[in-house]
Amino acid sequence: MVDLAQYLPILIFLGIAILLSSAFVFLPMLVGRLTGAHQPDPAKLSEYECGFPAFEEPRSQFDVRFYLVAILFIIFDLEAAFLFPWAVSLDQIGWAGWATMMIFIAELVLGLVYAWKKGALDWE
Repeated sequence: MVDLAQYLPILIFLGIAILLSSAFVFLPMLVGRLTGAHQPDPAKLSEYECGFPAFEEPRSQFDVRFYLVAILFIIFDLEAAFLFPWAVSLDQIGWAGWATMMIFIAELVLGLVYAWKKGALDWE
């Protein structure tokens, strides 16, 4: 038969984690309400980083540059994800692994130069 008392530390840890995570979520909202920081006006409700109004017709045209920047970010984010395991195992994979990664990085640099020349990184 399983002794359920051995699961008590896990239950305590789970309870503390739920308590702390909910405190990190709800405590700033409560402090904002109590200190008067929650005073919405048109400037606070306007678009901040996205560059287009947040509340408009849902079928409106989307600028292609948003997608280009997102795709470029994903490409170079994946490059960083491939570089770490390569750097850790470089002593085991030898010169062949080094040459393969240099070819991969050269392809990414060529893609970056192409995107730069096409104006994908220019924002008007």
